[in-house]
Amino acid sequence: MSQPSHHKPSLSFWQIWNMCFGFLGIQFGFALQNANVSRIFQTLGADMEQVPGLWIAAPLTGLIVQPIIGHFSDRTWTRLGRRRPYFLAGAIFSTAALLVMPDSPQLWIAAGTLWILDASLNVSMEPFRAFVGDQLSPKQRPAGYAMQSFFIGVGSVVASMLPWLLAKAGVANTAGPGQVPDTVRFAFYAGGAVLFLAILWTVLRTREYPPEVLQSFADADPPAETARGEAKVPSPAGGVPWLAAGLVGLAAVWHFGWDKLLYVLAGLPLAYGLLRLVAARLSPRSLLATLTADLHDMPRTMRQLAVVQFFSWFGLFAMWIYTTSAVTKLHYGTTDTASAAWNEGANWVGVLFAAYNGFAALAAIALPWMARRFGLRLTHLVNVVLGGLGLLSIAFLRDPQWLLLSMVGVGCAWASILSMPYALLSDSVPAAKMGVYMGIFNFFIVIPQLVAVSSLGFLLAKVFGGEPIRILMLGGASLIVSGLCVLLVREPEAQAQPAPAA
Repeated sequence: MSQPSHHKPSLSFWQIWNMCFGFLGIQFGFALQNANVSRIFQTLGADMEQVPGLWIAAPLTGLIVQPIIGHFSDRTWTRLGRRRPYFLAGAIFSTAALLVMPDSPQLWIAAGTLWILDASLNVSMEPFRAFVGDQLSPKQRPAGYAMQSFFIGVGSVVASMLPWLLAKAGVANTAGPGQVPDTVRFAFYAGGAVLFLAILWTVLRTREYPPEVLQSFADADPPAETARGEAKVPSPAGGVPWLAAGLVGLAAVWHFGWDKLLYVLAGLPLAYGLLRLVAARLSPRSLLATLTADLHDMPRTMRQLAVVQFFSWFGLFAMWIYTTSAVTKLHYGTTDTASAAWNEGANWVGVLFAAYNGFAALAAIALPWMARRFGLRLTHLVNVVLGGLGLLSIAFLRDPQWLLLSMVGVGCAWASILSMPYALLSDSVPAAKMGVYMGIFNFFIVIPQLVAVSSLGFLLAKVFGGEPIRILMLGGASLIVSGLCVLLVREPEAQAQPAPAA
């Protein structure tokens, strides 16, 4: 094969717009899920302590789905291209799940539908991250990821506000016990349509480089990776300490009688240890062995960013799971899910979530300028610290209207979390493995989600006295820690002059 010798041509504003437009639909689905699923669970009879457990299947599925989709999308080439078949398949199943979710007659059906919805959204989302890496040169990637953040913000604003807007339009915002209000049901129906049409726009309005052309570009193999060669399956002996750690964790949960969801947390190192042992016995070309080798041989920058991502996403999941409970209890003085006050507070949480996504869309416009002026690391540090302070402030503000001010900081953090880590990572991932490494990078979104859903209910009951506002404060502290950790990450040389996103 000839050595890569030329650079990818720069894309126009509208070309980047089209390739990122599908994220409007993906985030429409995620925003409806994040703002309303806990509400649906509680409406169907779940206690606050049960809510995290009902989220557990979704991240477990994402942990499996993301690297597999990335692996296969790296090796796919069809008339629709490399990544676009996965966009479309995920959109079809996500749309179906959105149409079913609000009409779930029982709690277990709603939990199962969340499982399908989250997995399907990840089938579409993971290749979208790799799509930017495929199509854009290193200097334009920050602009591409910032454009994705912009669409994520815009989509989330509308989706999060839909129940509130429908209530203002006269749609019923209360229902009988165990019944989801029409405001939520109609919002999910609309969300299914928007999700499908937005992704279809990107599928039809973009093109992709064939694999041989993609490999011919100068950035196909980043400098730090060219000499490393193909990843090799790691020694099975390295799995033994992980097995031991998992077994000790399982024994501790059993011995002390801790919350059963902590078995999931203890099972993570056990599963990785077993993966190492099994992969060593398989053909090096098998899917499991290849994924294990890639996971073990991930770039150093990705390892450093894993810590940043863990604390960032742990804080976000704490917010998504417990904001409704915290605001309705602290600011509206009720835990009765059938009351008008509780549903008014839940709708206001939707407005707050819309607000932080709106602020994120505005922040995304400024991020490329901040990255040029201050560097990627300092830009991320400033924004996630603002987000941490925003979450902490919810505990000290008593007028729910003033919580909009808290959302300014949260929006800045959200925009940065969705773009800066990917820009920091972009020059350390070889083009031939862009999909699988973006899938593996999403581990560091899923793992903190698993930690959150398996531990927050325990912490709420045993440590925080049943006060969900304290979970939000923990989330704020976690965001601040993530900002400090980003200072340990190397600044990519390729990002000297990123183009503006908007």
